[in-house]
Amino acid sequence: MRASFPAEWETVERELRAVVDTGDRAALTAYARQLATPAPVRPGSKPSRSGLDAKTAATVRQHMAAAWIRNLSLSAATGVESGTVRFGKREGTIIQKLLFAQGLERKPVSLRTFRLLWPRLSERRRLMPLVQPQGIYCFYSSKLVRELGNLIDGRPALEIAAGDGTLSRFLRDAGTDITATDDHSWSAVSFPEDVEKLDASKALATYRPEVVLCSWPPAGNTFESAVFRTPSVDTYVVIGNRSPGGWGDHTAYTNQRDFDLIVDERLSELVLPPEIEPLVYVFRRSATEAPQDA
Repeated sequence: MRASFPAEWETVERELRAVVDTGDRAALTAYARQLATPAPVRPGSKPSRSGLDAKTAATVRQHMAAAWIRNLSLSAATGVESGTVRFGKREGTIIQKLLFAQGLERKPVSLRTFRLLWPRLSERRRLMPLVQPQGIYCFYSSKLVRELGNLIDGRPALEIAAGDGTLSRFLRDAGTDITATDDHSWSAVSFPEDVEKLDASKALATYRPEVVLCSWPPAGNTFESAVFRTPSVDTYVVIGNRSPGGWGDHTAYTNQRDFDLIVDERLSELVLPPEIEPLVYVFRRSATEAPQDA
């Protein structure tokens, strides 16, 4: 995107550097939220220097900033800012067996084993820079899978923007019935057959779920607002981290009025590794007041 839209990148780089140089995390969050709700485009606005109309240019800048903020968060978590990242043979073997079934296919992680081994790995901060380009933003403990299954509790469930469908696969293997969907537009992952090709709005209308899951929704996306407009939905679970600029439609989270939001710290601790500062939002539809007798 930088090469395609140099003028937009110049603007984002200038503005973000000014914010980052202050060292104020709240200011960075405020900047990200500002980008997620750009000012209305005035009729007759001139195209940007890249030749984009004002609305498209704002969208491009939003995606650029989100990607940079994700990288900043990752660098802060890992201590790795640039250069080639590799594991030594011993620690690479331990991490492979701890987190993956084979290759980059994730497996439900034993929380007990993870807590025993992870602090002893001197190269653990290198993990996320290696796997994030492959579309892996976190790992799921087996206890998280059980807890999410308990939360779903047999209700019709749907995962949107499911990527490679890892979370839904874990849930199904543990006995929870859930459908994984994605619009298949993400080039970083390969989509297996059990991830149905449906954008979120169509998936919500088709399946009418009571429970919806989404792990690391793209920053500033336009589909999460549809979750809050879907009458069948009672519970919406979102997995991200404590740097909101890099994921999710936080404007939709704030503007919706039909759901109560809690930050579930217990579930957050079950998303791995802790260095990414995981965060789990649980939205539950607000109880409506019963009509009064006449």
